[in-house]
Amino acid sequence: MSKLQQRLAREEGFTLIELLVVIVIIGILLAIAVPSYLGFRDRANEKAASSNARAAVPSAEAFYSDRGNYDSTAAAPNDFTLTRLQTSYDSGIKVEGVLGDADKYCITAVSGDKRAKMKGPGGVLTVGPSSGTGAVAVCAAADIA
Repeated sequence: MSKLQQRLAREEGFTLIELLVVIVIIGILLAIAVPSYLGFRDRANEKAASSNARAAVPSAEAFYSDRGNYDSTAAAPNDFTLTRLQTSYDSGIKVEGVLGDADKYCITAVSGDKRAKMKGPGGVLTVGPSSGTGAVAVCAAADIA
């Protein structure tokens, strides 16, 4: 107990230089780790968006097999919509939207700040940012024309 009291009685601590060295080391480690993490997060969002778009393709093909078209017009009785794909074919589809006509479709999926667009049949996949310069747009009529 006396050793503990002696230790507490001494007023020893770290010098300012030692504290500054530790802060500099922590800053260097953060400067290395943060960009790595951000790059990893971007790649993960790209992969997730493209995976989600690809995962909806079997449902789109099943729709075509059942109905003979990918028609997404409101006038079509069996319209090709995300709701119909989720309720009739795969409830786990995680896509932003679908669009189709007689023989083509377009599926978009978003993860974080990345968007993937799958045009088919034939499977042309485009992945990029969901907004800003070089953004991948949501499916439009031009994608299935």
